[in-house]
Formats: sequence, C-alpha cells, structure tokens
Amino acid sequence: MEGKVNLSAEEKYSLITRDLQEVLGENKIKTILSQRDLKIYWGTATTGKPHLAYFVPMSKIADFLRAGAEVTVLFADLHAYLDNMKAPWELLALRVQYYEHCIKAMLRSIGVPLEKLHFEKGTNYQLSREYTLDVYRLSSIITEHDAKKAGAEVVKQVDHPLVSGLLYPGLQALDEEYLKVDAQFGGIDQRKIFTFAEKYLPQLGYQKRAHLMNPMVPGLTGAKMSSSEEESKIDLLDSPGSVKQKLKKAFCEPGNIENNGILSFAKHVVFPLLQNDEKFVVPRKEANGGDILFESYKQLEEAFAAQTVHPGDLKGSLEMYINKLLEPIRKTFENPELKKLAEKAYPVQKKVEDELKPSCLDVRIGKIVEISKHPDADSLYVSKIDLGEEAPRTVVSGLVKFYSIEQLQNCMVVVLCNLKATKMRGIESAGMVLCASTDEPKQVEILIPPENCTPGEKLLFENHENGTPDPVLNPKKKIWEKLQADFKTSSDCIVQWKNCNLITKSGGLVRRRKGGDFGPRQNYKHEARRAEGLLDAKGPKSPFTPEMQTLFFVKSFKSTLKL
Repeated sequence: MEGKVNLSAEEKYSLITRDLQEVLGENKIKTILSQRDLKIYWGTATTGKPHLAYFVPMSKIADFLRAGAEVTVLFADLHAYLDNMKAPWELLALRVQYYEHCIKAMLRSIGVPLEKLHFEKGTNYQLSREYTLDVYRLSSIITEHDAKKAGAEVVKQVDHPLVSGLLYPGLQALDEEYLKVDAQFGGIDQRKIFTFAEKYLPQLGYQKRAHLMNPMVPGLTGAKMSSSEEESKIDLLDSPGSVKQKLKKAFCEPGNIENNGILSFAKHVVFPLLQNDEKFVVPRKEANGGDILFESYKQLEEAFAAQTVHPGDLKGSLEMYINKLLEPIRKTFENPELKKLAEKAYPVQKKVEDELKPSCLDVRIGKIVEISKHPDADSLYVSKIDLGEEAPRTVVSGLVKFYSIEQLQNCMVVVLCNLKATKMRGIESAGMVLCASTDEPKQVEILIPPENCTPGEKLLFENHENGTPDPVLNPKKKIWEKLQADFKTSSDCIVQWKNCNLITKSGGLVRRRKGGDFGPRQNYKHEARRAEGLLDAKGPKSPFTPEMQTLFFVKSFKSTLKL
C-alpha cells in the first residue's frame, strides 16, 4: 500500500486516531497538526522474539507514518536487562538488532514508507547524567501510592514490590521528554502510566504530552499473545505449515465475538491494510456456498455472530492473510547474515522439561483414615491420610463429584507428597491424591496401589530409581505441570511416565481404578476393553492428571478436565 500524500490536518488526525480505544490530548494533537507533523514514540522491551501480535501496533504505526508523522521506536534495552537480569548486555545488543530488522521487515510487508521512522536504544540516554538526575528529581515528588497505582496494569502487583517496579512509570514518563516527542503510543493497559506522566512531567518543568491508546487484542488462546507461550503465538518466521497448525488450535467458538483473537486480528490488522476497493475474503468451497466478501469489519463480526461464517472458514481466511504478511519477512531472513543474527540473538537452549526427571517427585502410598465434606466448599473433601508419618496429613481434594465418602473411607490411594502446602478455602492441604482422567466422557479414576502395600511406602519410576525427591517442589518452576504432560495410563491401565511404570520397590504396579470399583481386583485386560471408547489409535486419550487439590492446581485441573 502506497503512502498517502497531501492530507489535510483533519485527515491526518482521522488516520492517526482511527481504531484507537482512547486519545488523551486531542486538542493538543489537532493544534500541532495545523502547524506541522506530529512526533510520536512507541516503546518495546527487547526480550522475547517479536511475533504476529506485533502487527497490531505496526498497523497503527503504519497509519502514523502515512499521516506524515515522525515515529521513534524505542528499544527499551535497559528495561529488558532489569527484567530479572535474564539476558546479558551482549545478548541484548544482538536482540536490538534483531528487533530493528523485524520491525522494518514488518512495515515493508504492509507497504509503509520508512523515511520518517527512527530507532533509539534506551541506554543511549537513560544512563546519562541528566536523565539520572531527573530520575532522582522525579522520585522526590512521587508518592509510593501514585507510583504503585500507575504501574498497576503493567507491573506485577505484590505485597512487597521491588523499588524498580515503583520507578517504572517515572522512567517511562521521562522517555517522552528525552525523545522530544508530542505523543506516546501504547496499549490501553498503559493508561495509568500515561496519566501519571501528564501529572508529573509539568512538575519538573517539562510539557505535558498527548497519548494514543490501542485496545488490548487477545491472542490465539483468547488471552494475551505471549512470547513465552509457544502455543499462544505465531512467530514471524513460522512456516505456512506451522501457521496452519497453530490456527487450528486457536480459540474461535462459533458465534462468540468476545476474546476472539482471530476476529480481533482481522479487525486491527487485516482490515486497516486493505486498499479502498479491496474486500475481506472468506474462502469457501462451492459446495458450501462459495466465497463470502465483506466490505467492513462490522459486517464480518455480525456474520460470525449470526454463525453465517463458520470458525473453520474464518481461520482459513486469516491463514491466507497471515501468510501474505509473513512471506516477505521470511524472505528477508533467508539472508545468511540475518539467519546468523537470529540464531545468536535467540540461541536454542535445552528446555527445562528435558532436564526434569520424575525421581524429583515424592510419591507415596496412603490410606484415607478420615474424610468429610469441606465446611466451606461443597465440591471438596477434607481427608486425613496415613502416610506412615507420626500423624495423618490433611489433604483437600475435589473428588466429591466422582466418589462418595463411603467409597473413599479407608481407601488406599497414591499421594504426591512434596507439593508446597497451600490453603484451600481456609484449610491447609499438604498433598495431592493422584488420579487419571478422561475428557469424553468426563471421568476421574483414583489410582490403585499394589496389593499388600503399606501406608508411607514410596513409589518409584522404572529407569529412574536412583533419583532423590525434592524436599518441596518449587511452584514457580511448575515442575509438576511439566512432568504431568508425559504421564499416561497404558492399555492395561498401568500408570507410566514416558512408558516407565510407576512401581513399588518390589516391582508392584500402580494402576487406575474404574470409577465406583472398590471391590476385588478386576481383570485389567477386560477393563481395558471396556475403556476402548476412551482410547484412540495412538493409545489412551486420558492423561494422568491431578485431582483439584490446592489453589495452585485449580486452574490446571479445570483446563485438563474441561469442566
């Protein structure tokens, strides 16, 4: 798309502000546009690799450039370094280069003139004497309350925040002065920082800037598209095959226009990039009525809400447009030097999952000696479980839907014992009763310890018998969730991790128990046949998953069982 020329001040303002959720300082922007072109900055921390969601701000930056604005892209390398100091300066320097090449390639792919686009590194001025003095001056007039309130949407909120998190809004405010811009552009989640800047910069003798805010656009999973979550994002260099697979998994419920990342991408990226006479195409087979054309996003949204457009057809349309956007970027990075830059900036590291072994889990046999309903939660049981310790452990579990108290009383169970103790509706739970589950039909089956076993007996994993369990699993590292992905029950109902059986020291096997079966041991081959409806060609569909045990695992439980 060619850049627009000879626009009036009104036309420039309309182009700059279209599809934004909010504009602060409208009159200031209009006054400047009546005299000269606007100067705008947008900042991004150079941490994870830029991905498809970056086309959302790029689409607006394209509008700014077409309106004749001078745009500065700030690479916040100092902020990236201070983000838990995860990356050394040498790596951040390479990532700044990678970001610049990516952003230029993205804007070229949508046909934007780059003459008035500038790039700046935060460390070019944020370590200077003048900037540092201004940080001290600003910190002398800001209250803790205002600093914490300003960062509420973008800085992780904790009871005892780090000083760096309280400084963040002030640093971002000062960037406006040191970059000498008229306006800052960002997401609506930055609003409190923007109003903070409008309040405090004048107190330092600096002018108040205008602020342009994009709506928050959901990612493929319905939540924010994140660099750290592989399935939630499409990388700029992903192959067409990878794009297809990720779009297949994207959340796009029929008729649901809320938190729909597919629709949002169409609205905020594809439609703004269409030529005046170009229509949005949803390709369909002739047998299904043929292609559908839309002149506006509103028409597409209404058709999807009315279920005239099927999610599969909408995904097929976005796949076509996304690959059209990504193809020039893929070609750009075929350059050997850029390939080498990408590899150096984001070196492939061994995943933590590959280093984790099930021997770090403290899994033991237990006996439920006492059980009752949770006094404040109808869906939870409070159990006292004998684990061979001085006193029974209290374990809260979400088994009410699946088993009665009579079934569980004096039942032998398998318990994960080295989770961090967590309060569940006021009662501290110090373990997890392990279960197997299926999605269709929804079913949870507690695990059967081998016969003649005793409470407190430790369970091991074949080929991993020599490891030592961690005293307490670190919840921040999500060790259990990562190991859990490879737990399954075999066709003979035997519990396994990557085909390694869960066993006692004497070799006894742990199996899953069919719901309601608390009688003599069943014929497991017969039981497996009865479960054939739960199996697919590759084996059991049901993962080995924890029952809802502590607040830490509520979310995992719900997503796994799709309750």
